[in-house]
Amino acid sequence: MQYQLADTSNNMNQIVRNMTAITHPLAGSAMSGSEIIVQVLADQGVDVIFGYSGGAILPTYDAVFRYNAEQKEPGGKEPMPLIVPANEQGAGFMAAGYARASGQVGVVMVTSGPGATNTVTPVRDCMADSTPIVVICGQVPTHAIGTDAFQEAPVNSCLGPVAKHTFLVTDPEKLESTIRTAFEIARTGRPGPVVVDLPKDVQNWNGIFKGEGLLPVPGYRQRLHAARDNMLDDAKCASFFGMLEASKRPLIYAGGGVINGNATEELRQLADHFDIPVTTTLMGIGAVDTTRPLSLHMLGMHGLASANYAVDDCDFLIAIGARFDDRVAGVPEKFAPNARNIAQFDIDPSEIGKVKAVDWSHVGVLRQDLQAIYDYGIRHRISLDFHTWHDEIVALKKTYRLNYDRQSDLVQPYAVIEAINDITRGEAIISTGVGQHQMWAAQYFDYKHARLWLTSGSMGTMGFGLPAAIGAQFAAANHLVIDVDGDASIRMNLGELETATTYELPIKVLVLNNYGDGMVRQWQKLFYEGRMSASDKSLRKKDFVKTAQADGFQYAERLDDNSQLKKVVREWLEFAGPAFLEVIIDPDAGVYPMVGPGLSYDQMITGDFIPNRVKTSEEDIDGSSMF
Repeated sequence: MQYQLADTSNNMNQIVRNMTAITHPLAGSAMSGSEIIVQVLADQGVDVIFGYSGGAILPTYDAVFRYNAEQKEPGGKEPMPLIVPANEQGAGFMAAGYARASGQVGVVMVTSGPGATNTVTPVRDCMADSTPIVVICGQVPTHAIGTDAFQEAPVNSCLGPVAKHTFLVTDPEKLESTIRTAFEIARTGRPGPVVVDLPKDVQNWNGIFKGEGLLPVPGYRQRLHAARDNMLDDAKCASFFGMLEASKRPLIYAGGGVINGNATEELRQLADHFDIPVTTTLMGIGAVDTTRPLSLHMLGMHGLASANYAVDDCDFLIAIGARFDDRVAGVPEKFAPNARNIAQFDIDPSEIGKVKAVDWSHVGVLRQDLQAIYDYGIRHRISLDFHTWHDEIVALKKTYRLNYDRQSDLVQPYAVIEAINDITRGEAIISTGVGQHQMWAAQYFDYKHARLWLTSGSMGTMGFGLPAAIGAQFAAANHLVIDVDGDASIRMNLGELETATTYELPIKVLVLNNYGDGMVRQWQKLFYEGRMSASDKSLRKKDFVKTAQADGFQYAERLDDNSQLKKVVREWLEFAGPAFLEVIIDPDAGVYPMVGPGLSYDQMITGDFIPNRVKTSEEDIDGSSMF
């Protein structure tokens, strides 16, 4: 499948130049504010809107309806369909899933008051994981702002602290340029969520559509231009290759910035040509093909033991679009302890040396910087030999490979994912909720391409998986999309099952049911003497299969028999429409490896079925630090 990628700063500047050089065919037309909003959305390439209507946003919803009726394509296809979720949080996560799977800006449209405040969690989630969305919220009329009018909420105060930027439009003459600028800010630099608060009278205002123009945000654009124009020169490239040539065990540590910066191909080109092994963060999964020999898959708290030990062994660590967060470098001074040099590439200057001191760094656009490094190496015919390190990598992957109790009579969650992976072979889009199932999906699935892995990383938001999968299915209509969820996580946005069937989306929903909050319970077993405080859901009465059937799933099955595992998984995946599968798994299945808070990688706990270098006891972990 070919994905459309997000515009980089260079592309955005070209778009702006084109817009100013060519007169918009509708320039000079009389339009209402809401019609102007919809026209700008169309100009930005928006092909789907996720949202829930209400009084304060009705003018714009009506304008979308009329636009779709007027611009309807042959066969009745709407150019900008409105997708209605069960609630606004679902809409936010759908937009996030769409953005992550496509690389485009996701769009959310909600009403004032509770409509806006219900988007706080997905907005914060998008900010934490650098996901570009634009949230358009209705607001009470300008004259009523501050009077505690019906369904009024202080959107700037509520969403401002958790968004990349927020706008309150009180001057209708600036409406058009504000919407256009919102997209610019969302997609450029370090991507993120932008919120536009639209009073109802501004939507109802009548004016002239200009077809061009952006707000003056000189400080922001100066920072963009500084990053774009900060090209790697030969001296800096020579310094980088000097460290690489002096290295015997180099390792690339790639993060979500590679995905967000659409720098996957440049990273793979660099790593493949110079034979540098790569490990990724949770958010960087897919930056390299996990089936390749030099891919070490994921590192960190629940990363693969082989990846974590490679970090311990490397002598040159190259961080690309990664921020040394606490899930990866929990004890910064003990992270990559044998690295004589550390290099860091990022677009955000605040990330350089923030957690871990580095010896070489560059702030710029990843695609052009990785290409520049590669081109320098080609021009200077730099040839490197890391075959001894490669042999060590092979040995690490073989010795410390993932494993579990393959003789158990109970269904093991790892076996379920392996059975799915045997069929999908790294080509499916995988969306997850948050918890043990999230980590199993990260560990046991293969990912051959970027934008196949959708999860809530930094925020760790339960309920993300199902709505994000819905958004991804709109972004990649012909792609297999699987939501891997847990019984606790899916409850958070269970109403979106109906959304999947309403729009006839062929999503495959998997619930790994261990009757509780599995990750919390794992910690309670290890560090709280088995006191299951509010985490054991075994007494709950939810029948997930009946729920799915009630919401329109024609395929809804429960699996609790190992002998039927492969057969049922294949039937579920091959079902033509939306399909739901609940698997009753071993309630004591844990997530291993695990690096506890306050511990370094050489103190990693690997469980009963994965070897480790140093036997670490659970008593060594400070359980009060929790996740």
